[in-house]
Amino acid sequence: MSYIEGFVLAVPAANKDIYREHASQGAGMFKRLGATRLVETWADDVPHGKQTDFYRATKLEEGEVPLFSWIEYPDRATRLDAGQKMMSDPEMADMSEMPFDGKRMIYGGFEALVDTGAKGKPGYVEGMVSPVPIANKEAYRAAAEQQAPLLIEHGALRVVDSWGDDVPPGKTTDYQRAVASKDDETIGFSFIEWPSKAVRDKAWEVLMKDPRMAPNFDLYDSRRSIYGGFTPLVDL
Repeated sequence: MSYIEGFVLAVPAANKDIYREHASQGAGMFKRLGATRLVETWADDVPHGKQTDFYRATKLEEGEVPLFSWIEYPDRATRLDAGQKMMSDPEMADMSEMPFDGKRMIYGGFEALVDTGAKGKPGYVEGMVSPVPIANKEAYRAAAEQQAPLLIEHGALRVVDSWGDDVPPGKTTDYQRAVASKDDETIGFSFIEWPSKAVRDKAWEVLMKDPRMAPNFDLYDSRRSIYGGFTPLVDL
């Protein structure tokens, strides 16, 4: 299964097209360094939460939009090697002027626990970041393996649940603060790829009534999870 480098960031709405160009340019460099896919998604249906959400996670400012993005690598070693080579890559220097506040970008490396479905170009993406007790890793994996086929059955193209492996603390923002994680917790980074928002909405109408999709409140505190629906901006 792929190794995931996951990102959460905030981009000024006015910079949407500029950011798309910036990400597309970067995709070529990441591919050259071993990445197999880069996906950038733009907030569409992202709710505000009582305690945590994508807005507070990125310290969103007026006029900005949250993004949920990831890069896929064949394995952890390839991702680490890419990170080292990137710092001296001349193409990285050309991209130094970013159309967003890089100091508030959240990133980390994740081990894929479940990766079910075909890799294609989805029309819609659901993204979620959760605080999960480290001791619950295998139970979390088992629950994800049970639920993924149900999502596929109702139209999902691909379901990925990944486990925090290299998730560093940041000076301004990080995954830990995004979900108010505790010392005995790590970060779950998950996404579902759908053909469209309409398919996703219809699927959840049915799935919410399916007892097999019962929420696993005993595995992690879902009240601190951040989640939302996003439209693909770049998928290369």
